[in-house]
Amino acid sequence: MTDATWITIISLAVTVLFMLGTPVLLVIMYWVIGCSFVMGLTLDNAGAELLNVFNKGFALLAMPLFILTGDLINRSGIARRLSDFAYACLGWLRGGLAMASIGACGLFAAISGSNSATTATIGSMLHPEMVKGGYDERFSAATAAAGGTVGIIIPPSIIFIVYGFLMNLPISDLFVAGIVPGTLMVMAMMATAFVVCTLNGWGYLIRLEFGRVFKTAIGAWLGFFAIGLVLWGIYTGKFSPTEAAGVTVGFCVIVGLLSFPLNKIMGQDADTPLAEKSTVSMLVVEGFKVPEVPSIVVRSAQITGILAPLIAVSVVMQQILSLLGAQAVIGDFVTGMGGYYAVLFTAMAIVFVAGMILESLPVTIILAPILAPVAASVGVDPVHFSVIFLVGASIGFITPPYGLNLYVASGVTGVPYFRLLRYSTLYLAALIVIWVFVAMTPESALMLLPNR
Repeated sequence: MTDATWITIISLAVTVLFMLGTPVLLVIMYWVIGCSFVMGLTLDNAGAELLNVFNKGFALLAMPLFILTGDLINRSGIARRLSDFAYACLGWLRGGLAMASIGACGLFAAISGSNSATTATIGSMLHPEMVKGGYDERFSAATAAAGGTVGIIIPPSIIFIVYGFLMNLPISDLFVAGIVPGTLMVMAMMATAFVVCTLNGWGYLIRLEFGRVFKTAIGAWLGFFAIGLVLWGIYTGKFSPTEAAGVTVGFCVIVGLLSFPLNKIMGQDADTPLAEKSTVSMLVVEGFKVPEVPSIVVRSAQITGILAPLIAVSVVMQQILSLLGAQAVIGDFVTGMGGYYAVLFTAMAIVFVAGMILESLPVTIILAPILAPVAASVGVDPVHFSVIFLVGASIGFITPPYGLNLYVASGVTGVPYFRLLRYSTLYLAALIVIWVFVAMTPESALMLLPNR
C-alpha cells in the first residue's frame, strides 16, 4: 500500500478512537506516531520536537499560573463575593440572577482565564440558587455553560497565551484586544437571558438597594483589585503576562492565608449570611488554611498536566501536516475564495465546524498557523484575526456535538447534556451575532491598542 493509503487508514482509525471517547491527547499522539513511521521519521525527532516546544515556551509559563489563580480565587471565596456583587446590581431585573451569573462569569474570567473553570465555579455556586429562585433547571445550567465561553476571551486568557506563542504575537496586545469583544459577549448573553426570562416569567425580583450594592462591592474589592492589577500591569507594560500571572498568584495566596485567621478572630465563617456580616468583615474573604494549599496546587497541576502535553504533541502534528502538504491545501482553498470578506468568512466557517468536534486548544494549534497567514495575505490585521479566531473557538464550547462547557455544566449541575441544548442554542445565536460584528469591525478589537 502507498503512504497515502496508510495515512488515510491511520486517520480513520484515530477518528474512530476519538468517537469512542479516547482522550484528544492520545488520539493526536497515536496519529503522530503512526504517520512518523509511515513517513520514515524517527521517534527521536518527535521527542526532540516535544522538548523543544517547552525549551522555547517561556510565555507558556503563564498558563499554569493563571490556572492556579482560578483555583485560588474559588477556594478563597473571592469568586462568591463577585457573584454577590453581580446579583446585587442586577437582581431587580427580570432574569437578574441569570444575568448576574453571566456577569459573574465575566468577572471570574478576568482573573482565571479558563472557560471550564469559569463554568464549573459559577455553575456550582449559582445553579442551585437559580433553581430555588424559580428558574428552569435546564436554562440555569445552559446559562452557566454559555457564560463560561468568555473565560478564554476576557483577559487574562490561557488560549491567547498559546495563540501568541504559536504565531509570535505580543501576548499583552492579544489580552488587551480581547477586552471589548469579551464585554460584548457578556452583554449579548445578558440580553438573551433577560428576554428569555421575561417571556417565561422566571426569577424572583429583589429591590435595588444601593446599600446592598455598596456592601457587596466592598466585599468584592479583593476581586476587583486582582482584576485591576492584571489589566493595569499588562496594559501599561509593567508586567509581562507571565509576570502578571505570578503576581496574581502571590496576591491570591496572601489574601487566602491571611483571611482565614482574620475571619476566626471576627467570629465569621463561610456559612454566615451576607446580611449578617458587618462591613468590616466584608473586607475579608473566607480564605483557606495552610494545609489546603498543596491540594489546590495539585489540582491546578493536574489540569496543566493535561494541557501542556497536548500543546507539545499538537505542535509536532502541525509539522507533520505541513510535510504532508495539508496546510498548503487548506490555505489554497481559503485563498481561492476571493477577497477580504470571502477569505475571512471562509476561515470563520472552518473554525466553527472544527469547534463542533474539537476543544479550542487543538483547534488553535492545528488551524491558527494555517488560517492566520492566509488572512494576513488579504489584509486582516493579525491581532484582529486572533480575536476573530478565538471568539469562534470559544463559541465551540456550547456547540454540539462536542460543546465542552455543556459537559462541564452537566457534570456540576446534574442536568443531562441533551436537556441543555434547548436553551444553549439561544445563547449560541447571540454569540454568533457578536462574532460577526467583531469580524466586521476591526475597531472592536483594536480600539484599546494605541499602536494599531
